[in-house]
Amino acid sequence: MGVTERYVTGVLMGSGMRTTSPEPHKVILKHGQELEEEQEELAEHQPLEQEDLNFERWKRRPIPKRTLHQKIDDLKKYLWNAETNEFMGRSGKSWSLILLFYAALYLFLAAMFGGCLFCLMWSISPYHPTFNDRVMPPGMTMAPHLEGHEIAFNASDRKSWRKYARSMEEYLRPYNDAAQQRKNIPCDKETYFMQDDLDEAAERKACQFKRSWLGHCSGLQDPNFGYSQGRPCILLRMNRILGYLPGQGKPINVTCGVKKGTPEVLGEMEFFPKSIFENKYYPYYGKLRHVNYSSPVVAVRFMGVQQGTNIQVQCKLNGKGIINDSPTDRYLGSVTFSLEVGA
Repeated sequence: MGVTERYVTGVLMGSGMRTTSPEPHKVILKHGQELEEEQEELAEHQPLEQEDLNFERWKRRPIPKRTLHQKIDDLKKYLWNAETNEFMGRSGKSWSLILLFYAALYLFLAAMFGGCLFCLMWSISPYHPTFNDRVMPPGMTMAPHLEGHEIAFNASDRKSWRKYARSMEEYLRPYNDAAQQRKNIPCDKETYFMQDDLDEAAERKACQFKRSWLGHCSGLQDPNFGYSQGRPCILLRMNRILGYLPGQGKPINVTCGVKKGTPEVLGEMEFFPKSIFENKYYPYYGKLRHVNYSSPVVAVRFMGVQQGTNIQVQCKLNGKGIINDSPTDRYLGSVTFSLEVGA
């Protein structure tokens, strides 16, 4: 007890006042600062014993290795504990609650997914796009298309060009005259074949496009499509776009030429039946309503290709609203392929 505290205690006792249990109080030092004295003394520092400095006793003891038989017993006990009647650490009640919870959860998720899908299918039409704000210009594809856009063969080697002739035959099979006469109707007018006045789900009629109209490239007069003579044929088709009216009332024209090099190496060309895509085959109403629709085809026959020369040929669509010089899309309004004819 400090001098100040003894002094205060003596004064209280001398005055006849009885004191209760000492409480923390404050004294004023000579410098005017307040200080609260601690009630408990600090524990005395105990020096470390010699055995505390032995760190080996604090190291983790290695777990003894279990035998295979013990591991199998532990596995069996985990799968079924006969003492507690637990399967894989859970009782029957616990498993029932878990299965019930997940069954309810997945039923709710399935119902929510089915409801969203129903709302989506209810809001869209299977016959035409719900939102069709931007219609891209059509692209163009070609046949044969076996090894990329490369046609290379020798006219005297049947094996080198047989695959191209077979591809052309398969491509033109839906255009056989008998199939076109049975499924489609003849059309004489040159304007768009509009059928918007019919019911939305009603089937639309399609104009005939007969294979025989392709002349020397039809495969009827020459089943080899000119490949055996060194005068190959190719087929060009404009991509289908639902409801699209190409050319803004005028037919789309097709031209072919050498992309890089002199135009003389390609020689003369013939187009069948014409070098245009006629308006009577448009618009296209989709596969659900235009069931028997046959896309029009332009056949190109290369009459005088310079032999032994690799030629980069580019065929383009030309007309109003057509883009054929896109630097990012090589198929937009044009198609490029290499042609090499050997002797």
